Formats: sequence, structure tokens, C-alpha cells
Amino acid sequence: MRCPFCAHDDSQVKDSRPTEDNTSIRRRRQCSSCGARFTTFERVQLREVIVVKSGDRREAFDRRKLEQSVTLACRKRGVDQERIDQLVSGIQRQVETAGDGEIASSRIGEMVMDGLRQIDSVAYIRFASVYRDFSEAKDFEEFASNVREVADG
Repeated sequence: MRCPFCAHDDSQVKDSRPTEDNTSIRRRRQCSSCGARFTTFERVQLREVIVVKSGDRREAFDRRKLEQSVTLACRKRGVDQERIDQLVSGIQRQVETAGDGEIASSRIGEMVMDGLRQIDSVAYIRFASVYRDFSEAKDFEEFASNVREVADG
């Protein structure tokens, strides 16, 4: 594993343990060149999945992009990183076991929205504003009022 500090190609595993949700292995490593310590995560990848984006563009499913989107939506909302990891792992599992080698990006977006709706309403609205491409303040108002109605009803 390449060191993120000095880019040396050799590091030693000092400690390994499963994450709390048992979806990955957390490894503490130490660079044999500069001595820096860093953490890596090892996850099972069931198969390669292609995401079909708008305009029929295709790219490989990237868990990091999904995690970044969810983390950005939850920023400064007090949502534990563990909860974000659970949501992302659940979506990744759904994507990889869907049966097809391809999945529409819109389907992944809906999975994220479903998950965020249950975690935090502000994060849900933030994600929806990008995913649904809100262009005016009234788009926020309409969406937020629907969220409020669902929460109250």
C-alpha cells in the first residue's frame, strides 16, 4: 500500500479489525520509509457495476463519489460518520446485488434520497436540491413544504 505522505510503496499492517457494521476491515498501517501511520479500509466488492448517467454516458460505480455526496449533504448536521457509512454500504450492497451489470444514476439518487429522508430532513433537502437541480428559491420552498407535510402527516 502506497504511503499517502511520502508515496513510498511499502507499508506494514500494525493492526486489523472489522468495522462496527462488519462490512469492512480497518487496517492501521505504518510506512517503512517515513514511519507515518495511516488507516485503510478493505471492503468486499461483489462485482463491477457500470453507472448509466444522463446522455447515456457510462462510468464504473465509485463508492467514494457516493460517500462524498452523502457526507456533503450531512455536513454540519451532527450525523455520525458511522451512520453515513452504513447508508453508503447499504446502497452499495443494493447496487451490486441488483442483478444487472448496469444501474441508472437516477436509481442511485433515489436510494440516497430514501436513506437521507430517514436520517436528517435538512441533509435530504440539500441532496435533493442538487439531485433534482433546483434553480430557484421557490423550488426549495415547494420541496421543503412537501417534506414538512410528510413529517407532520
